[in-house]
Amino acid sequence: MPGWKKISAAAGLAVLMTAGALWGLDALDAAYPPPIAADDAVSAGLLDADGQLLRAFATPEGRWRLKTTSTDVDPRFVEMLIAYEDRRYYDHPGVDVVALARAALQFVSNGRIVSGGSTLSMQVARLMEPRRERSFSAKFLQILRALQIERRLSKQQILDLYLTHAPYGGNLEGVRAASLAYFGKEPKRLTVAEAALLVALPQLPELRRPDRNPAAAQAARQRVLERMQAYGMMEAREVARANLAPVPQERLALPALAAHLAEAARRDDPQARIHHSTLRKSVQAELEAVAGQAAVDLPARTSLAMLMADATTGEIVAEVGSADYFDAARSGWIDMTRAERSPGSTLKPFIYGLAFEQGLIAQETIIEDRPADFFGYRPRNFDMTYQGDVSIRQALQLSLNVPAVRLLDAVGAAELLSRLRRTGVRLALPTGEAPGLAIALGGAGVTLKDLVQAYAALANRGSPIRLGDGVRDTAETIIDGAPLMEPVAAWNVTDILRGVLPPLGSRPLGIAYKTGTSYGYRDAWSVGYDGRYVLGVWVGRPDNAAVPGITGYGSAAPILFQAFAKSGVGGTPLPSPPPGAERIAQADLPPALRRYSMGANGLLATSSREKAPRIVYPPEGAHVELGAGPDGKPLPLVVKLQAGRAPFRWLANGVPLGDRSRRRTAEWTPEGVGFSTLTVIDAAGRAASVGVFLH
Repeated sequence: MPGWKKISAAAGLAVLMTAGALWGLDALDAAYPPPIAADDAVSAGLLDADGQLLRAFATPEGRWRLKTTSTDVDPRFVEMLIAYEDRRYYDHPGVDVVALARAALQFVSNGRIVSGGSTLSMQVARLMEPRRERSFSAKFLQILRALQIERRLSKQQILDLYLTHAPYGGNLEGVRAASLAYFGKEPKRLTVAEAALLVALPQLPELRRPDRNPAAAQAARQRVLERMQAYGMMEAREVARANLAPVPQERLALPALAAHLAEAARRDDPQARIHHSTLRKSVQAELEAVAGQAAVDLPARTSLAMLMADATTGEIVAEVGSADYFDAARSGWIDMTRAERSPGSTLKPFIYGLAFEQGLIAQETIIEDRPADFFGYRPRNFDMTYQGDVSIRQALQLSLNVPAVRLLDAVGAAELLSRLRRTGVRLALPTGEAPGLAIALGGAGVTLKDLVQAYAALANRGSPIRLGDGVRDTAETIIDGAPLMEPVAAWNVTDILRGVLPPLGSRPLGIAYKTGTSYGYRDAWSVGYDGRYVLGVWVGRPDNAAVPGITGYGSAAPILFQAFAKSGVGGTPLPSPPPGAERIAQADLPPALRRYSMGANGLLATSSREKAPRIVYPPEGAHVELGAGPDGKPLPLVVKLQAGRAPFRWLANGVPLGDRSRRRTAEWTPEGVGFSTLTVIDAAGRAASVGVFLH
């Protein structure tokens, strides 16, 4: 065979053998892929609105391994890591031949391993497939695995795996977990000394643990700093200053905030590793600290809960479900922000708001606080005393029970529930019972979250907003539909509540707030708001047992003021008065608004000498927009009168509305829109009419 033919045959054979070898390597690579960790190998965590870690959960094997990328850490740390561990990281295919040759030469010269020659890719291979022995076969397998990893992942992805899985002593893995445990902060901004220590620890994590061997940790850090100086990355003065920094000598607990919300997030999406929330870490931490301090002074088995929300966006910025999640004596695992309890007097502002809206009262209207009988229901004040004649402003600020029931009797319990439903809040009534006057004093169930949601509407001048669940990236907007109440009515309520004196020992904060105590001393409440944030506080026992002595003003209000002051987000001024809102002196009020009281016979009495009935709501010529209930049917229009002699006959467009009634309110469900005439006839045959236009 001619020489050129032999050369051609040899070349062809070489190509075939090379192709076969490559095919064989590809087949082996596909058959035995490297064990690259998936996202489910890291700890689950709850983040705040800014991406800060609120709470982390250990992996099933008990390790703190937080997913970390190079964007999560200080850029200088990454530079130091690559310079110290693998200077040619971005140039080699996973194996640094020069470094391996140097390591082999050092082994031959010294008779022991001086440097391993491992690249970051090889170290990732070892972390993904750990082996206890240090042998040539183990090193060879690392080399093969490193080459496989480099074929599958980018340099950035490999670096991120190292940052997530590098060992830092004990059950700490990854730069983020180590930074939180040793420095108490995220690794986004590290000092030179901190970065050098985190570079040094993974080589011998147990021997160099700063909480157990601070001297070894300091010596390892110094070697890293000296190497950086030798490479020209740092000046001698910077190295000397970093060497003077103390080494942390204790391990800190990882963030463990918002326990109840974190557990709820995991239940809702158990497969997710990262849960985003609307909470703010600084606010959450302060409120949990306030809760812990307050719990010390509470009776045994008594817990508390707090919820703070942004009334302009609906975002929950802090949520404390109990005094201590791990306190079994206080049933700390129960999230009391979602438990239905009696609201005490905290619904009174909404009753007064409806009375303001319907033109029944003004702030300086005089109302009677005396014993009264409402068809067998005889409310009494909390302290069993009565104030006599008081202004509406005083009655709400003092949280007097009888005036609140008088007003609820006028505006109607069903109307109150309907208005609260506009805010997305549904009160839990006793089984089989219709809405009654006892609602004014807490005769229904409501959660702390819903109560804060209702007060958020007051802070929004009567416009409802639905609170989020705390675990979402965006908050919900203002609820479409009718408002809770008119802006002027909401301002009147807020103006009164902002004048309530702070609890003893608390400094004024410029907030409007209301307290409440449920029957039998089972629940103490306080809800307050400024121009943006609403904060609700509940104190009581999770098992609904009585706690003698607790009150909204004495137990919950001090916690409210302390939490608001320490939250760091309060201080937004309350809204200015809307058009038409003003305080009018009692002497300047129209005669029908100067006094609102009940006589001994239960009939409404006014300061006016007029004895004929007068329809006060809706007023003459009013334009009324009819709302719709959950079933889509029109909501009834509540009509009201003053003076006259009971019983009364109501007519709409000449058609009687049911039988005669001694009540001064009636409900009318119009058949359609347009102009209508409402008429009332009292027992003496006197009549009054108004014309209204329905939309």
